[in-house]
Amino acid sequence: MTNSHAARDLDTSRPHSARMYDFYLGGKDHFETDRRAGEAAAAVYPGIFVCARENRGFMHRATRVLAEEHGIRQWLDIGTGIPTEPNLHQVAQSVVADARVVYADNDPLVLKYAERLMRSTAEGRTAYIEADVNDPQSLLDSPELGEVLDMKQPVALSMNALMHFVPDDRDPYGIVGRLLDVLPSGSALALSHCTPDFDAPTWQKLADLYNGAGTPVRFRSRAEVARFFDGLELLDPGISMGHRWRPDTEPTATDAEISLWTGVGIKP
Repeated sequence: MTNSHAARDLDTSRPHSARMYDFYLGGKDHFETDRRAGEAAAAVYPGIFVCARENRGFMHRATRVLAEEHGIRQWLDIGTGIPTEPNLHQVAQSVVADARVVYADNDPLVLKYAERLMRSTAEGRTAYIEADVNDPQSLLDSPELGEVLDMKQPVALSMNALMHFVPDDRDPYGIVGRLLDVLPSGSALALSHCTPDFDAPTWQKLADLYNGAGTPVRFRSRAEVARFFDGLELLDPGISMGHRWRPDTEPTATDAEISLWTGVGIKP
C-alpha cells in the first residue's frame, strides 16, 4: 500500500464535483455546499441519481469484463472520487486476486479517505496519487505509478464521469491520447461521459449550473465521445448508454434518464 501525501485543507466554500457525486450516490462524505448544489442539479435533472448509480454499474461490469475476458491485471483509475464500495480494486481482485490498481484524484477529501482505496488483497496492490487529469505528465511521472504498475504490461485506463469536466480549451482528446500513448498493446480505455443528446435544454441548464458554481463542464454528443476511442478496437456493444453496456439485468430506465455514453476499447 502506498500513500505519501498529506491531506491539504479542504475548500468547503464552493461545491466540488466529487463530493456532489457522493451526494448523488447517497453517501455522507460531502458538505452543505455540495448538498445544496446537488439538490439544485437534481431539480433541473431528476435522473441524476439513477445516472450516478448506472455509472458505477458500468464501471463494475467493464472492470469484470476486462479482467475475465481480456486478461487485464492492472488499472489506472483517474477521477476516482470519494470511495464507494465496492471500489474498482475490489471488483478486479474478486476476479483476479493479484490485480494492481492506481487511483488518482485531485480532491483532498478523496485523499482523506484514501485508506478505503488501499485495502488490497495480499496478492494484489493499490496506491493513491494526488494528481489532476489536466496535467497528465505529472501523473505519468509520479513515482507511485511505476512502483505499482508495470507499464510494459497491459493497463486499463479507467475514466468514468471525468472527461465532461475537461472543457475543449484544455485539450481533452490530447489528454486521453497522451495517457494511451504510454500504454502497451492490449491495454484498454473504459470511459463514461454525460451527454445532452436526449434532452439538450435540460443539459444546458445543468451546464450553466456547474459552470456558474466554478466547475467547468462540457457535455458531449455520441460522436464527440466516440472520438476518445479513435484508434482503439471497441468491444461490443460499442458506444452505448451506460445501462445498456452488457447489463446484468434488463434495463428499465430510459436513455434520457441516464444520458451517459459509455464504451470500452482495446489498444491494438
